[in-house]
Amino acid sequence: MGKVHVFNAGPSVLPQVAIENAIEALKDFKGTGVSVLSISHRAKEWDATMEECRSLWRELLNIPDTHEIVFLSGGASLQFLYVAMNYLERKAAYLETGEWAKKALKEAAAIGDAYAIASSADKNYSYIPKGYEIPTDLDYFHITTNNTIYGTEIKEDIDCPVPLIADMSSDIMSRTMDVGKYALIYGGAQKNVGPAGVIFAIIRRDTLGKVTRYIPTMLDYRTHIDKLSMFNTPPVFAIFMMNETLKWLKSIGGVEAIHKINEEKAALLYSEIDRNSLFVGTAAKEDRSIMNVCFVMAPGYETLQDEFLAFAKERKLIGLKGHRSVGGFRASLYNACTPEDVLALVNCMKEFENLKK
Repeated sequence: MGKVHVFNAGPSVLPQVAIENAIEALKDFKGTGVSVLSISHRAKEWDATMEECRSLWRELLNIPDTHEIVFLSGGASLQFLYVAMNYLERKAAYLETGEWAKKALKEAAAIGDAYAIASSADKNYSYIPKGYEIPTDLDYFHITTNNTIYGTEIKEDIDCPVPLIADMSSDIMSRTMDVGKYALIYGGAQKNVGPAGVIFAIIRRDTLGKVTRYIPTMLDYRTHIDKLSMFNTPPVFAIFMMNETLKWLKSIGGVEAIHKINEEKAALLYSEIDRNSLFVGTAAKEDRSIMNVCFVMAPGYETLQDEFLAFAKERKLIGLKGHRSVGGFRASLYNACTPEDVLALVNCMKEFENLKK
């Protein structure tokens, strides 16, 4: 039937080798004769997988010894509450760059004094705010580094005078970074590092224990650090898939190599959007995400939107419909999306233009 080119915003495409290894593990996990779906999370074979996964995170992102790595459930949306419960004592500020940043702020504001230090809502989150000052009396400053809905991205590790917390659900492992600049990095796995069902949190241990409130046991990061992410039964299969995805990433050269590939993929697609008379990008050029490319039909061609989606689907290009907040199209170019996938989309756009012009 030919290759299907997957541009889903999440759950996203995964490396084929990780899927193939999962198929084998579903039948027999590490020679135990037991499926990975049935293996005990207390088995020594599972302990080895958990340790390998933590080690791969540390190696691929050069995570310093000051930081711990935990795997949890509940999605990044539950982490919005974790963050406030563990860090918010007096006051916190958020950079409001999209819907998820707005939701993160909402949860914190229900716990204590939290506010938006700057926002790009005035232009439908099509840019990253600049020129704001971060007060030095904050408990923390929270950013969402990549905005899946609106296609904008903070591409550098900012200097911050207070503990810096980042939701990196959709651009973790896509670029090199200085983990040491962050008190906490968290996110859902289902973009670059695995399937839905597990979240990662990279935590500077000495930033915890500063709040005076009672923190429910399950919402206390220290609980999960102390129990090596196994205070309760972890999402075993999702972590297994995360481990296989990270093994693949290491095999192709790691984060530095995939960053170069990701930049080339994004440049190819943005170049076609800017060239093609039928399409126009929606994000400010200087803030364009290399993970989520958002674009719409150019003025005068709006009625062709559904026709283009159908045209693309006929060519086995799926997951291109834009979020309702933006409309149009969104091509998510996560790590396992290949240059060949992007080239297929570019060729489809060129073909469609030739038919309509």
